[in-house]
Amino acid sequence: MTGADIATAVLLPLGAAFAFVGTLGLVRFPTLLGRVHAATKPDTVALVLILAGAAFQLDDVRGAAWLGLAALFQFLTVPVLAQTLGRVAYSRGEISTGHLVTDELADAVERSRERGDGGGM
Repeated sequence: MTGADIATAVLLPLGAAFAFVGTLGLVRFPTLLGRVHAATKPDTVALVLILAGAAFQLDDVRGAAWLGLAALFQFLTVPVLAQTLGRVAYSRGEISTGHLVTDELADAVERSRERGDGGGM
């Protein structure tokens, strides 16, 4: 067993565990924002761990670079998607404000309305 095999044997199950935790949170969390958080944070880490584990089994660096590029796109797009989904849900009134500790977006919208720039998000 080589070092690459050991790294793969550690990273793949660890990635699967993160994916499982994210899926469990997606099913169990009561609010939309909690579900978005559970769907984005652990699943992003899970994908990176799985891609890293797979990269150790490739023969050339170019193949691993493609996997790294996929991980980079995941890190760039998933937070933007989660932020956009949360703002759209908030603007449509789908967020239960009873679960929020602070509502910073409401404060920002109110300040924007006071300035007269429409209160848009």
